[in-house]
Amino acid sequence: MNRKTVTHPQKRNTNRIVAGVCIAFFGGMIGMAYAAVPLYAMFCQATGYGGTVKRATQQYADRVLDRDITIRFDANTVGVPWQFEPVDRSITIKIGETAQAHYSATNKFVRATTGRATFNVQPELAGSYFNKVECFCFTDTTLKPGETLDMPVVFYVDPDIVYAPELKDLKTITLSYTMFPVERNEKNKPVASSAPAEGTSNKVSHTERSLGG
Repeated sequence: MNRKTVTHPQKRNTNRIVAGVCIAFFGGMIGMAYAAVPLYAMFCQATGYGGTVKRATQQYADRVLDRDITIRFDANTVGVPWQFEPVDRSITIKIGETAQAHYSATNKFVRATTGRATFNVQPELAGSYFNKVECFCFTDTTLKPGETLDMPVVFYVDPDIVYAPELKDLKTITLSYTMFPVERNEKNKPVASSAPAEGTSNKVSHTERSLGG
């Protein structure tokens, strides 16, 4: 004799609730994974953690010290066919002095491409004392074929750096930018990661090597 399995209505409701909770938990975990990256970036910018430059809340330091520090500039590209480099390899400023440096980007591809830069400083501990006032980082920038763009960055070094035991004798800080491609075309392929035009390279040599460091 065949026996039919009878599912109690309360059990069916319980199973539905459990399934709903599992789906909601799974969806929440996916959402948290996507949110973790921008939240971590915001945390790093606010604190200078991991060598990330700290976002300045004011344009000038409260004092300027009679002590020089050299800022070296570095540029790299990853998958974007641009010539991206600092205009000057280094500058020497007073600690606490607000200074401006310039980067240059030229699109070497045969059509418009879009890039976005990230940044950090070395040594990493200096990140919380390196304050950027104006910067082109984390901003999508589109360049036409052959177009060149001047990209300024305004910053100062917090005078409190001299009170940090690990940094009190620091003479040089390196500010490094890396330019990445941004997807812009209809097929969801990274336009800026296309191969560069003939005779060009999509990799800018690491300027630290040019500085002998």
